[in-house]
Amino acid sequence: MARGKKKETLTPEERLQAALVPESEQSYKVPGNWCWTRLGAITEIVGGGTPSSNTPEYYSGGTIPWISPADLSGYTDIYISKGAKNITALGLEKSSAKMLPINTVCLSSRAPIGYVVIAENPLCTNQGFKSFLPALCYLPRYLYWYLKGNKELLESYASGTTFLELSASKAGLVEFPLAPLAEQQRIVDCIESLFAKLGEAKQKA
Repeated sequence: MARGKKKETLTPEERLQAALVPESEQSYKVPGNWCWTRLGAITEIVGGGTPSSNTPEYYSGGTIPWISPADLSGYTDIYISKGAKNITALGLEKSSAKMLPINTVCLSSRAPIGYVVIAENPLCTNQGFKSFLPALCYLPRYLYWYLKGNKELLESYASGTTFLELSASKAGLVEFPLAPLAEQQRIVDCIESLFAKLGEAKQKA
């Protein structure tokens, strides 16, 4: 109880300070109107789940899109609407899978770490994902490109003996350069323009 009370009595300045990454831990300098924060400070991070495969009612006739990391092997689109399997409402209810809203950024957190997609429509995932719910302070495509380009950073927070896995708590500690929304959009436009030109060059070659 005392711990919760202490958290409630933090001033806005103290809460902001707790959300910022100390200068000594920042990967690189950012402009003065940016800040280094941690993903867990700006959005909710949600795991997934798998309905029992021994219960046909959890899958047969299902209409709820459900994705696994296997669905992203060789997948190149930014957005995803469904995977190879759907689940039923009963399967969703009887598992730890959770419905994720449109524009949720879904990151595969094991086997392997680093696949990234954005939910084109409401969907759910298996336990091989950590998903970042939409928030007012960042654009989904900005977070998408940041995660996609920082596989080594994500793996540095992972642990495991058989294979590396990134937990929700560790994903929340990942450093994130938070820029103003207009600057985020400019960066996204620049990245995607470069990839479009690269694609055109490959076709011509």
